[in-house]
Amino acid sequence: MREFTSPTLADLSGHRNATDLLMHRFRTSPDHIAFEVRAEDTPVTAPWRQVTTGQFVDEVRALAKGLIAAGLQPGDPVAIMSPTRYEWAVADMAAWFAAAVVVPIYETSAQPQVTAVLEDAAVRLAIAGTAAHAALLEQGFADVGLPHLGVWTMDTRPDADLAALVKRGADVPDGEVEERRLLHDLDSVATIVYTSGTTAAPKGALITHRNFVGQILNVGAAYTSVVREGGNTIIFLPMAHVLARGLQLICLANGMRIAHLSDPRDVVPALGALKPTFLVVVPRVLQKIQASAAAAAAQKHLGRVWALAQRTAVEWGRFAEAHDADASLRAPLGLRARRALFDRLFYARLRALVGGRLDCLLSGAGALDTELSLFFRGLGLPVIEGYGLTETTAPLTGNLPGAIRSGSVGVPMPGTTVRISEQGEVLARGVGVFAGYRRASDNADAFVDGFFRTGDLGSLDPDGRLRLKGRIKDVIVTAGGKTVTPAVWEGLVEGDPLVAHAVMVGEGKPYLGGLVLLDPESVAAWAEREGIADLVGLRIPDDGSAVQIEDERLLGVVGKVVTAANARLARSEQVRRFVLLLADLSESHGMVTPTMKLKRAVFTESARHFVENLYTDARSRE
Repeated sequence: MREFTSPTLADLSGHRNATDLLMHRFRTSPDHIAFEVRAEDTPVTAPWRQVTTGQFVDEVRALAKGLIAAGLQPGDPVAIMSPTRYEWAVADMAAWFAAAVVVPIYETSAQPQVTAVLEDAAVRLAIAGTAAHAALLEQGFADVGLPHLGVWTMDTRPDADLAALVKRGADVPDGEVEERRLLHDLDSVATIVYTSGTTAAPKGALITHRNFVGQILNVGAAYTSVVREGGNTIIFLPMAHVLARGLQLICLANGMRIAHLSDPRDVVPALGALKPTFLVVVPRVLQKIQASAAAAAAQKHLGRVWALAQRTAVEWGRFAEAHDADASLRAPLGLRARRALFDRLFYARLRALVGGRLDCLLSGAGALDTELSLFFRGLGLPVIEGYGLTETTAPLTGNLPGAIRSGSVGVPMPGTTVRISEQGEVLARGVGVFAGYRRASDNADAFVDGFFRTGDLGSLDPDGRLRLKGRIKDVIVTAGGKTVTPAVWEGLVEGDPLVAHAVMVGEGKPYLGGLVLLDPESVAAWAEREGIADLVGLRIPDDGSAVQIEDERLLGVVGKVVTAANARLARSEQVRRFVLLLADLSESHGMVTPTMKLKRAVFTESARHFVENLYTDARSRE
């Protein structure tokens, strides 16, 4: 199949712009709990403050008045740079109430990145999370000589925090805010989101109010069993990411409670305290949950029992996928018995660990291993895998509840068409596809025949489900002329918790090689379980460089992972030699994007000598 369209499910005519997603909810349910807010310096297990939809609107309106009083004009860009927190939500919506354009900046961004965004977007006012973020923003304004209306912090700061800004707007009439709120229509630019740039320099994507409203109403209509009143979620993705903001809007519009967390270490205890019904995660989180369960079983000398439990979960997941709702009735007696046993021993405890109320998880921002997806389905925690980009206002395709197919990223979202080009590239057209990039030069090759070029390779099955095959720019052509897409091998190897990233190399070489970047935390935990003291405290270089790990025991374990990955591929697509590396992959060194995707070209260039050694060093391991 070359093209598939999912029909539109929602009528947008009742919405002036994205603020109406909130205001329609406010008019019908002002007393509904919209947010749970953690008090400052309290444990996540302590009671969270509850904020109603009405209270949220009051806070948004008050801050919008402050923005207007500060001199912000309709259409002015407002930058927000902060960790994920409740005040991000207030600032985002308040800027829209004031008819501004929101420019999110990742809170981990370095000074040159901050400066570049401020200059390119011509930002007029900035809101920072902390004083440190404010300093970065103020320096950025100074570096490019941009006149601005101040940098205001969410944290307390004398005469320069959000409380001071709200006080400044105390005399602005409600009617003036309402006039501002209604100035922008569906085709006005709502936000300029800078792409994370795994293969190129960041580009400012112009996302309209129509993109947001269309996505929220259509996705909400397609996922009514997931996005529902009475449900709740925890957002711990960066709020600068369009997926997090889209998730927040769909929850606001549909009556789901929202809690925010910025520190990943707080997530597990927060799950027990808040008991979410829905979570958005990246595959790495699921890998670590599985690995932690295996480690806990091993410590109790139940490693072999857990291995059987894991295989049973995958088997049940595969059977459930084939039979959907009838699985529990039609499964073989032996499988039902094993699952019941392991549910008492393991599965129920894992479900309790994540709060005990999860209807499902949504996985994105990376390929999800098929067996990992089946494993979680077998636990009773189905994983909905989806796919999208900044330029598609997050979700482009997604599996639907009751019709999950592991290994697929699902069908196009309602109101969306996906086409596969003659070259195998995924093309997209529809309600979520952005208006274009801010710089005209960036649009030159971005569209073809009215479709956005995603840069990803994929195929559609007869039911319109999309399967991804990697990035079009990441293909490798060996010396023998064989064209290989590295994403398949890389995804298989990255499915092991010991591996943070895997990079296939071999352009112009006689065979394929691999750079395997270890996950320090997982390696330390593995070494402690195995009693290998010298690997518990592996030293990571702090200058962004990589070091080679030559421990025979670790090479043996990862070697089995590589061998298993190779076994699932044609001989010409197999990696013959690999090297284990350890590196500081924090964003400050430019090796990863703010969403922790590896910048392949940057990393392989920095590791060039390791690549060369794969083809010259006889000691390299297979």
